[in-house]
Amino acid sequence: MNNHNEPKTQTLAETENFLAWKAEEPDGETTYHVEMNNVTVHFFEEEWNEFLQLVQNLK
Repeated sequence: MNNHNEPKTQTLAETENFLAWKAEEPDGETTYHVEMNNVTVHFFEEEWNEFLQLVQNLK
C-alpha cells in the first residue's frame, strides 16, 4: 500500500562515517539531512544552500 504521507528520500552522498540525504515532504517542502555518527542535522532548503556555501569556503 502506498502511503502519501511518507517523504520521498534520496541519498546525496555517503562516506564511512557521514551521510547526506534529502526528503521531499508531502507538503512540497524539501528538507536536507546530514548524519554524523549519532547526530543528525536537519536543514530547510534555504539553510541547506547557506550550509553548502559554508562548506565551499572551508576548502
